[in-house]
This record gives sequence, structure tokens and C-alpha cells, in this order.
Amino acid sequence: MTRPTVLFVCVHNAGRSQMAAGYLQQLAGDRIDVLSAGSAPKDSINPTAISAMAEDGVDISDNQPKVLTVDAVKTSDVVITMGCGDACPIFPGKRYEDWELDDPAGQDLAAVRRIRDDIKRRVENLVADLVAR
Repeated sequence: MTRPTVLFVCVHNAGRSQMAAGYLQQLAGDRIDVLSAGSAPKDSINPTAISAMAEDGVDISDNQPKVLTVDAVKTSDVVITMGCGDACPIFPGKRYEDWELDDPAGQDLAAVRRIRDDIKRRVENLVADLVAR
């Protein structure tokens, strides 16, 4: 079986989707390909998200927000959206999930830790599901 590709999408690609991609890369290694993008990407990653992830041993400080492209969706097997509404194109044969998560933008570190921990739990479940196939 070929490696599945997972695309995480949020509006700014500066917090939630970057944290999820960081965890998926750490937890799945080379078993799953990881992409992340935003419908309206910011210029840089949320520094509080970077700090919260660093506390858990995941470095996302070198990542850059990327714009969501149709090609990114087409090449992905699983598309996970996080509050980007209808900005994500839908293609038949893809697995779509919408994760309802608070936006870490403007939140303090304690709030971002809660979001991080929720994302980690969801990513762990995703890895278990995808690797078991």
C-alpha cells in the first residue's frame, strides 16, 4: 500500500493546522505524508503555538504558512479542515473531516496548551486509524 497523504487546512495556516502537521510528522514518521495549508495564510506561525509545541518536544518554528491549492487537495487522501468553512474544494473519493477547534490566535499559552492537547489526541487517533489499514 502506498503511504497516505493527509492535508490539514485552517484559515491562516499559522496555528491549528501547523500544530496538527507537526504532531502527525512526529507520530507517523515516514508512514504518512503530511501537508498543511490555509485559505488566507498569515506571514508567520503563531509564536504561542510554537512555544506550546516546543513544550511537548515538537519544533514547528521553521515552518511557513502556505496557501491552499487545488493540487494539495487533489493529491491528499485525507483532508482535515479546522474552521475554514467552504474554502476547501471537495473532490470525490477523498476522506474529509472537520475538526472543531478553538483558534489559538490571540490566546494565552494556557489556552493554546488545551488546543494543542486536543489536537494531539485527534492526531494520535488518526495515526492509529491510517496505519492500521
